[in-house]
Amino acid sequence: MNDFTNFSLEQIEARMAEIKTMVAENTEGADFEALSAEVDALEERKAALIEEQRVEDIQNVIEERNTTEIDIKLEETKMKTLQEVRSSAEYINAYAEYIKSEKDAECRSLLSELAPEDGQVPVPTFVEDEIKTAWEKEGIVALVKKSYLKGIVRVGFEKSATGGETHAEGAKEPSEEELVLGVVELKPASIKKWITISDEVYDLKGEAFLRYIYDEITYQIAKKAAADIIALIDNAPATATTSAVGVPVVEADQIALDTVAQAIAKLSDDAANPTIVMNKSTFASFRAVQYANGYAVDPFEGLSVVYNNTLPAFADAEAGETWMIVGDFGVGVQANFPAGEDITIKFDDLSLAEKDLIKIVGRQYVAIGLVADKAIVKVAKAAES
Repeated sequence: MNDFTNFSLEQIEARMAEIKTMVAENTEGADFEALSAEVDALEERKAALIEEQRVEDIQNVIEERNTTEIDIKLEETKMKTLQEVRSSAEYINAYAEYIKSEKDAECRSLLSELAPEDGQVPVPTFVEDEIKTAWEKEGIVALVKKSYLKGIVRVGFEKSATGGETHAEGAKEPSEEELVLGVVELKPASIKKWITISDEVYDLKGEAFLRYIYDEITYQIAKKAAADIIALIDNAPATATTSAVGVPVVEADQIALDTVAQAIAKLSDDAANPTIVMNKSTFASFRAVQYANGYAVDPFEGLSVVYNNTLPAFADAEAGETWMIVGDFGVGVQANFPAGEDITIKFDDLSLAEKDLIKIVGRQYVAIGLVADKAIVKVAKAAES
């Protein structure tokens, strides 16, 4: 019997037509029993080919459907804005897994061509809001001016200048202005904060997981930024140099009604919206003095007060130590974010593995500097006479 395993449907149909003709014409010498067996074999091969074709057709339909669904999803993604993609549940879940695994394929698939040109995987919109809220809630950093310039930023300031003159017609020409400029360099550095989480927290999904880690990390980074600003002010020279603005000092050996007014008097004209920064205990001491002496006026001159316990309380401050700051932070302090305000998160599941804990490190890349002369004044504890 012939082997028909390699026969196509066309070949099978042709051979069966030949056999049918041979039987119809009662061809002399034909082995009709062998021909009958051959027909059975051809029918079997034909049935097998038809089944193979049916399976292939079904597979093609499935593949076409999947391709169509993918195309539709891609088209839907293209129609969405970057904001809409970053706000979607799919992207939030994908970003949570990216934070854990550092594999960004799913995030980039959802972003499609909306992915930023700098190659960074953007945080979900609610995470961005969390970061902004942390900066807005921290009293001092909420006041500083922000910029988003690449690299080291150089900010010029007026160190000194002669004033203008009134010039009468025909009189001797006014003298040329003597202007001395200074330049402050804002060099970015990383503010880092790390926390540990349990396996139970690690197993949280999507938004719940991201909120847990970002709430704590962003809050602590904002607090550290505020502490850095206090340190910059505390270490600034009283008189400006060509590379640093001046932060005048008022010495006070007691809390008095005019303490804040003395500080305001040393501010430049540009510092139009000053704020007071002090320890909460110092605030209570001011109020105690006010009530004890029956002051009918506000010792804070109607200015906003921001609490920061990095500063010592007046009662605990040592001679020469800063216990209060008065200034216009929007004019005098600048925070530059060369890579944007996003916080980078890194996982370390090895260091504390024996304790079943996972270390999470958050980092914000920012440069903070004092950029305007006499925009801020510090009040220090005077030596006892």
